Amino acid sequence: MRSIPCMLCAIAVAAGIGSARAEPLKITASFVVPVANWAPLLLEKKELMTHLGKSYTFEAVSYRGTPPMISALATAELTIADLAFSSFPIAIENAELSDLRVIADEFQDGVPGYYTDEFFVLNESPIKTVEDLKGKVIATNAVGSGIDIAQRAMLVKHGLDLKRGVTIVEAAFPNMKAMLFEHKVDMIQGALPFSLDPDLRAKARVLFTQSEAVGRTQMIIWAAREGFISAHRAAMVDFMEDMLRVRRWFLDPKNHDGAVQIAVDLTKRPAESWSKWLFLKNGQAGDYFHDPDAKPDLAALQSNIDLQRDLGFLKSSIDVRKYADLTLIEEAEKRLK
Repeated sequence: MRSIPCMLCAIAVAAGIGSARAEPLKITASFVVPVANWAPLLLEKKELMTHLGKSYTFEAVSYRGTPPMISALATAELTIADLAFSSFPIAIENAELSDLRVIADEFQDGVPGYYTDEFFVLNESPIKTVEDLKGKVIATNAVGSGIDIAQRAMLVKHGLDLKRGVTIVEAAFPNMKAMLFEHKVDMIQGALPFSLDPDLRAKARVLFTQSEAVGRTQMIIWAAREGFISAHRAAMVDFMEDMLRVRRWFLDPKNHDGAVQIAVDLTKRPAESWSKWLFLKNGQAGDYFHDPDAKPDLAALQSNIDLQRDLGFLKSSIDVRKYADLTLIEEAEKRLK
């Protein structure tokens, strides 16, 4: 017969094993720009993340761009990457991440009633049509970026040769206004929040918009690897439920002032930089569209990726439906009804 002390030891060991199994899952999500990307906003509303610290822990990790995110996904250092529609298929095609899956929406461009990226020329510029850009110098934030793909599509649509008809130079968004004003380039890209600069709008005009160029764009998506999703499904659904709760708080107009204050705290930029547009449906004076259920527009994403192939950035297109798993977000959404 086992002694009482031995029985107590066995119970303690079993309890220890149980505790180990109940260790919260570590979830990491990438971001490039605070507030523009969702990851850093989530922990600002911890009180709404009811499963945080129980079934999962969460960390928002800053990256300078897409390439290091893809590397981190490949080595399992990153759980969720916020990838542009332009980088998602490249991760599959070039990095051979065939198990990468679209799991949620970050934001969309060109949705009626919401903001769409703009392309600016100076008020006094002789450029009146896209055709007038022939022989001109055009700025892009990065070759192959989402807004760059839209810009190139518009040029091609209007018969311009991308190699000989125009000169395209790379420039960071914060530097583009000065380059335009100093006549170093003839057209710049306008993305939020830079495009709402009062000085830019006073001295420059919009030649065309991204929605005019390519229609609706599933600009940024959340992506995760299928193996991780399958191995940790329950915790991932818990996380998505909490994410949706926080997301809806920020998108609720009655919480606008609170959302603006959080943006101020995160970026140290004045409230005036955010108050008139952040998370607001106000056309070109408002924000991009963020689906309240975090569901990406897969039809738009397919069209966007097909366009990349047509412009020569991809060897072939992919069937987006085969690389999407919306069951996590759908199950999480059901819990909130």
